[in-house]
Amino acid sequence: MKLKYGCNPHQEFAAAEPIDPESLPIERLNGNPSMINYLDASNAWQLVRELRQALDLPSAASFKHCSPAGAAVAVEFDEDLARAYEVVGHALTPQACAYVRARGADPKSSFGDFVALSDPVDLETANFLKGVVSDGIVAPAYEPEALEVLCSKKKGGFIVLRGDPNFVPPQRESREVFGMRLSQDRNNRLVAASDVATPVCGTFTDAARRDMMLGLIALKYTQSNSVGYVLDGQMIGIGAGQQSRVDCTKLAGQKADTWHLGRHPRVLDLEFKDYVKRQERINWRIRFLEGDLTQFEEIALREALAGELRMLSDEEKTDWIQKLTGVSLVSDGFIPFRDNIDHASKHGVKFIAQPGGSTRDAEIESACKDYGIAMVHTGLRLFHH
Repeated sequence: MKLKYGCNPHQEFAAAEPIDPESLPIERLNGNPSMINYLDASNAWQLVRELRQALDLPSAASFKHCSPAGAAVAVEFDEDLARAYEVVGHALTPQACAYVRARGADPKSSFGDFVALSDPVDLETANFLKGVVSDGIVAPAYEPEALEVLCSKKKGGFIVLRGDPNFVPPQRESREVFGMRLSQDRNNRLVAASDVATPVCGTFTDAARRDMMLGLIALKYTQSNSVGYVLDGQMIGIGAGQQSRVDCTKLAGQKADTWHLGRHPRVLDLEFKDYVKRQERINWRIRFLEGDLTQFEEIALREALAGELRMLSDEEKTDWIQKLTGVSLVSDGFIPFRDNIDHASKHGVKFIAQPGGSTRDAEIESACKDYGIAMVHTGLRLFHH
């Protein structure tokens, strides 16, 4: 497959060729992916395929620059979340539900994403995708009408790929970097229920075990270091690619707070003028929550609103964030210092899954007990680069 270009347009030659010509993991049906598009599709397809196998639920991922902005399984919405995601009155199939959750975790990062779905794409899901800004999609199959809708997106340039659900990858992988070929065994260790079965402190709910498995699988395909926050079958914050683990914890926590604040009544009640498009409304809600509007943004937001602009105070935000609870935190490497636990406790974390193995494991466990957090040592490191 000749690609549009490499990681950058000036890298004019780029191609994706199967190792075994008789076995094609991903087939192009429409559009012309770039190198990054293909890397996103490949990682995202593996993620949703593994989620589907592990949790037996339709799964979705929203990928940007080789890491998920969000990932989720098909769990029904409550009314406030449906309002926050602007899907009130929509008849969402389980597959569409999973993607709406995945994209809704961090909609600012998901702008222009690559979509991955674990199940065949139906017309309802295709029609939803038609209305969002995305680069492409990978899925195992497409209903004929759904394929027609997707192939017409972006004036016919929308990338549509088919992932083979039965493809078995080679046991060993390699890449060429600066004149050297690096090889390693593929990370084919599947996340299993047994990995989160026995906490070292506290107790787990069934929902927490599901969420921790979801989070571990998502981080398996996230640029390391990474930490994720999970709630109700979806990632609500991912801190990816940071050199310091506590920075991952803080970044993911900030995103989880923003996601939770999106359900604040004042945010849900923001009334926009009819001409303001869906993506613009989403962007304005995020800027409203971030609060640091420039002079020109404040003028533009006041113009976009049908009603009065009244910003949330720091106290109102803090009061609302304190209502967030039942969150699971997952980490792709061991937690080295208790500051990670101290920061996690500020974002509603009640369950943690991490490899364990630090010289400070006892200190980490003690911190969890201080905050009433249940924790499991998975013994499973999930670095991904």
